[in-house]
Amino acid sequence: MFGKKKKEKPPRNTDSPEFRLWMAEKLDGRTLRYILEREENGVERVIAKGGILSNFEGNFSVISGEKTLFRVTSSELHAWEFLSLEGATLSGFDQIVGKERTILAYYKYYRD
Repeated sequence: MFGKKKKEKPPRNTDSPEFRLWMAEKLDGRTLRYILEREENGVERVIAKGGILSNFEGNFSVISGEKTLFRVTSSELHAWEFLSLEGATLSGFDQIVGKERTILAYYKYYRD
């Protein structure tokens, strides 16, 4: 009754659509400090400061200000949190640019 909340366990298969949807729900609503893009040659560059992660109507988006920087179908999102839990790596086919992209999103300080 007064103990800790039980955390929902993720699906075991990390390649399944169920895991991808679970990660999209887990990341939904996180506020961001920095948003970086990893280019094909491995160089990471800052594309925005400040933003939010949004999972709405089957689409997962990275939004900064009034601009949507990255949008992918939630069931096709490949997402992993950093070991430090200070951010996440997001990759998938971006509907805005029309190509495969990898985004690194660093969270603002939060307490879970």
